[in-house]
This record gives sequence, C-alpha cells and structure tokens, in this order.
Amino acid sequence: MRSPLADAQPLEANRTGRAEPPPAAAMSLDEAYAFCGRLAHRHYENFTIASWLMPRAMRPHMHAIYAYARYADDFADEQRSLARLDDWEHELDLAYAGRPRHPVFVALADTIRRFDIPREPFAALLRAFRSDVNFQGFETIEDLMGYARESANPVGHLVLYLFGYRDARRQELSDQVCSGLQLANFWQDVAIDLDKGRIYFPRADLRRFNLSEQALARREATAEFCALMRHEVAVARRLLSEGAALHSLVDRRLGHDVLMFAGGGLAILRAIEAVGYQVFQRRPRLGKLDYLKLGWRAWRGTIEV
Repeated sequence: MRSPLADAQPLEANRTGRAEPPPAAAMSLDEAYAFCGRLAHRHYENFTIASWLMPRAMRPHMHAIYAYARYADDFADEQRSLARLDDWEHELDLAYAGRPRHPVFVALADTIRRFDIPREPFAALLRAFRSDVNFQGFETIEDLMGYARESANPVGHLVLYLFGYRDARRQELSDQVCSGLQLANFWQDVAIDLDKGRIYFPRADLRRFNLSEQALARREATAEFCALMRHEVAVARRLLSEGAALHSLVDRRLGHDVLMFAGGGLAILRAIEAVGYQVFQRRPRLGKLDYLKLGWRAWRGTIEV
C-alpha cells in the first residue's frame, strides 16, 4: 500500500524532538479538504469511505475523518512508531484548541467545529493503533470485541455526529455494523495478517476447535480451520444483520450508506464461504458486479444476508 505520507511534506523534528508539520497557513481550507479527498480516493478497501450514496455535502467531512485515521494507521502499521502516534495526538489537541497545523487537521478542525464532535472517538482510534504497534493478540471474543470498540466503532459514532445523531440506541446499532465489518475484514485477511505476525482469532476459539498458532502458520484449510471460520463468520454475520436495522432510524440517504456498509461486510462473508474458507490460497474479494448489486439493494432499502 502506498503511504499517505507520499503526498504531503514530511513531519520534521524540531529541537525538542517533536515532529513538526508544514505551517497551516501554506494551505487554505478548501485545499486541505481537497488534500483529504485525494487521499481517500487513492486508498481502496472492499467498501468506500464515502460512497456515492452519501450526500455530496458530507463527503469532504468523511474524507477528513478518513485522512486522520489513514495517517494514524500508517504510523502504526507501516512505521510501527508510537512516537509518531503521540505527535498525531498532539496535532489533534492543537486542532481542538483552534490552532491546526497539518493539512489534515486544518480540514478536520473545521469538521469538528461545524458538527460539535467530541474528542473521544478520535482518541479511541489512537489507542487502538497504539495496541497494534505492540500487538499481543486476544484471549477471548470479548477481548477482540473490546479492541473493535476502539478500532472500528468510533468511526460509526463520527458518522452519526455528522448527521446530528447522538443517542445511545443508534450508537449501539452502529457499533454492531462496525464491529461486524471489522471481523469480516479480519477473516478475509487471515493470510495477510499472518505475514504481519498478527492472529486475530481469539486463543480460546483456537483451543475450542483444536487449533494452535503453530497450526495456523502451516496455512492449511483443515477441517478444524474450516469449523473455526464457520463459527467466526456466523458471529460477524449476526452483528452485521442485526446492526443493519440502523438504516430505518436515520436520514434516508445515510440509511442507504448503512446498508452499503453492512451489505459489504455480509458480501465479504459470502465470498469467504464461496471459496470454502480457503483464505490462504487467495484473498476473497468483491468485484465490480458485487458493488453494483450492493448499491442497487442499498438504494432500494434492502440487504442480502
């Protein structure tokens, strides 16, 4: 993956050792949003961060949120730097103080001000990225879901804030969609994560299905592994299916996007099942036809489980 840092001036270290970004004065607000937009459009996942179903006026704000997370992910995943994550949190503090400096925060500070977004979801994402640097794995499914509460669920809360929703019920349903989508991506990327030295399967689940980390390292879709995957896919499917009810409790256009996200996660799970859980040989992924079907169903207000 191309680093998002490739298109911005690097953070330079000052005399105290803290990384310093280029001055905010060098980039207007419109330019800062455009910068975030280019970053979002260059990095493709199995779903878009701001789908074509989302109101056009909201897309720049989604791009600013995405750019914030994309940089932090790069610091954790590519550079494995806690110091860079600390610097990024310092920039977040400056943005909340009304003194943004980095282009991403010039845009994000405006989004935060316009929609009165609290700091906690942004801080939670950074805590998750720090745990990625010192990855220890997870003992139970509850531990894994605790990770998702900080690595995925805050994004859903941020989207709800953009549309003016702050109540617990909508946040709970959003959490189910975000956590389910995170799990779907983990089970899609088992082989990729093994290359990074990461196993997201709870150790208790490995023991339940008579597997070990050493067995996973052999990259064989044994009967035990397929049974484990069936179990984990079922957990993710339940979360996505139940969380999709959020679409009827929000603005119609946001509801379409909720179905696009939840439907995308469910489509990933079907792709995993379609290859017989042979995720070691090739990464199950969605094609253009899959995206067209997702968009059509979301537009009609339906979802395929």
